[in-house]
Amino acid sequence: MMNLFDRIVSKVKIEKGWSGDKKYCVNDKEGRKFLLRISPIDQYERKKSEFDLMNQVAKLGVPMCFPLEFGICDEGVYSIQSWIDGVNVESKAATLSCDEQYSYGFEAGQILKKIHNIPAPDEIEDWAEFFNRKIDRKIKAYAECTLKYDNGQLFIDYINTHRHLLTDRPQTYQHGDYHVGNMMIGVDRKLYIIDFNRNDFGDPWEEFNRIVWCAQAMPLFAKGMVNGYFDNNVSFAFWELLALYISSNTLSSLPWAIPFGEGEIKVMINQANDILSWYDNMNDPIPSWYK
Repeated sequence: MMNLFDRIVSKVKIEKGWSGDKKYCVNDKEGRKFLLRISPIDQYERKKSEFDLMNQVAKLGVPMCFPLEFGICDEGVYSIQSWIDGVNVESKAATLSCDEQYSYGFEAGQILKKIHNIPAPDEIEDWAEFFNRKIDRKIKAYAECTLKYDNGQLFIDYINTHRHLLTDRPQTYQHGDYHVGNMMIGVDRKLYIIDFNRNDFGDPWEEFNRIVWCAQAMPLFAKGMVNGYFDNNVSFAFWELLALYISSNTLSSLPWAIPFGEGEIKVMINQANDILSWYDNMNDPIPSWYK
């Protein structure tokens, strides 16, 4: 029986996104539409693991691009996924009512809780050891960076006084980049999760480190996402730890942005200013967009 890849008759390149994968909207002989992702062949093991884990996620009932076929082609390693007709949630923000924003966010939180049902491997490194090492790298990179945030030391101070919260944290499968930029609203008005290419294992609460993108675009969506995940019972411990994860991410965002030019640098500086405003200069771990 001919596989899906060999049945492709047309393809259009998709330019959106930060992934190194080549992405295409493709059609087969029957006119059916799919998403094709192609990666370098040296990423075979990583991409095979990603595809297999996506299958596990799909079995949990998560609305997503379903993984359909994996293989090797002339350009490298490929995967074919189901196509979702719809629009990016972020681009839809201005047309959603307050109730819709909160409702979609609440659903996104419930979906994330499902995703975190996949356990991490038994042999995974202790989280505190792993993440403290990651923090040290980020602080070093920021210290050596030619640019600085106006109040960047506030992030470092918060991190160093809250590192103890990393001890004994559980680990699960993570989507890896969970925010409104990787979610779609289909033509059926349903919410879908896309782009699992940064999937990993780690503290499930760390998965919320990208919520800053949600809060900037739609504060009510961000609030709904937290409430949906925790079934309206959010602990103070979560907020304290999330502020650490967001501080860590923010520190590394500036060195990351420099090679991409002034536009990305400005985005990250503005985001850092927003975060310091939400957290009252890191004096209050519960952000103002939630209150």
